[in-house]
Amino acid sequence: MTLMKRKYFPLFLALGTIFLTTACGKQETSGEAMESQQETISLTVWGAAEDEALLAEIISGFESHYAGEADFQITYAPQSESQCKDVLLGDLENGADVFAFADDQVAALAAAGALDPIENADEIRSANLPAAVEAASVNGTLYAYPLTADNGYFLYYNKAYFTEEDIKSLNRMVEVAAQAGREVTMDWSSAWYVYAFFGNTGMEVGLNEDGITNYCTWNNAEGPIRGVDVAQGMLDISASPGFSSRTDEEFLAGVKDGSVIAGVSGSWNALAIEEAWGANTGAARLPSYTCRGQELQMASFSGCKLIGVNAYSEHPEWAARLARWISSEENQTLRFTMRGQGPANIQAANSPEVQASPAIAALLAQSEFSQLQRVGGKFWDPVTEFAGNLAQGNPSGASLQAQLDRLVEGVTAR
Repeated sequence: MTLMKRKYFPLFLALGTIFLTTACGKQETSGEAMESQQETISLTVWGAAEDEALLAEIISGFESHYAGEADFQITYAPQSESQCKDVLLGDLENGADVFAFADDQVAALAAAGALDPIENADEIRSANLPAAVEAASVNGTLYAYPLTADNGYFLYYNKAYFTEEDIKSLNRMVEVAAQAGREVTMDWSSAWYVYAFFGNTGMEVGLNEDGITNYCTWNNAEGPIRGVDVAQGMLDISASPGFSSRTDEEFLAGVKDGSVIAGVSGSWNALAIEEAWGANTGAARLPSYTCRGQELQMASFSGCKLIGVNAYSEHPEWAARLARWISSEENQTLRFTMRGQGPANIQAANSPEVQASPAIAALLAQSEFSQLQRVGGKFWDPVTEFAGNLAQGNPSGASLQAQLDRLVEGVTAR
């Protein structure tokens, strides 16, 4: 914390204490008076709307544990983890003291001065999975507390419809779904999921050294797998009545009403899917898809959820304590129990309950074909536009190469 960030309140409090001590001499202070002098700590916590009940329990435990040390006024407010950076940097000094966010935002938050390096970094590193620690770090410096190690996606399927052989191929699954009058779904309105088709092709996308702009070769017109081969493979899938592009919320609605029998999603939906499908719930790594006459294993972005402490918090020590509390082994285990989210804490992740989770097992199986999401802001809209058109079957008939060239131009724009 720099001197410019410090507030003057503690100085006034200290002067006031000296004055009162002098005025009262050696008089004993009653327990009631001591209690009235206890400092009030006001903190705001941002977290996903779906985590409200979980965070309420965690915050209640924190207040009880530290009840004798301060009077707490801790306020929870829902805030999308994926949009946290943009909202926080819009008004940093009035932002949340403690906040959950996706790991791809850590570099920008650190560069903007929103995060200070973690003071007890070695302790946090030793307690958490190496991949989660890497995701919470910038150039080897830890800036946030790892919370989950499951921010990736994999395949959910209803065992009543698919064999173990069926789930190895997305094209085969779509065919089975069409025959059953049902659907397999994936969200092609999200570039996060669309990466699955390109990530294992030899074509690349990522951040340049400036940490802001992207490089992208998804429009490659030469090589064993070309951009147009991937696009055609996607078109072949979207042409089937057994496939639909649905958002995560629409996917879950289809699971519940029976119209969807398989889909690509993450561990956050595990409990709801198990409730709908019961013993027929299946989870596995992503399948392959047919691309240029061969079966190509689908890739995935991976990542973690992190807990950050606002460098401009008026109570940085208490904010850091709360962040450590939220991300502790005990509360990561509670998060798994209540929300089905995979822990970043090593001890919690190795518990029998977590190891027995089909969703966590599927994530581990997919991890061989995943990479940390590290792309700049210009990545999302061009990919969404491209994939959205393919989801509709390319109704204009526009050249696939021209569309890929447009995508790359947008993704790499400066």
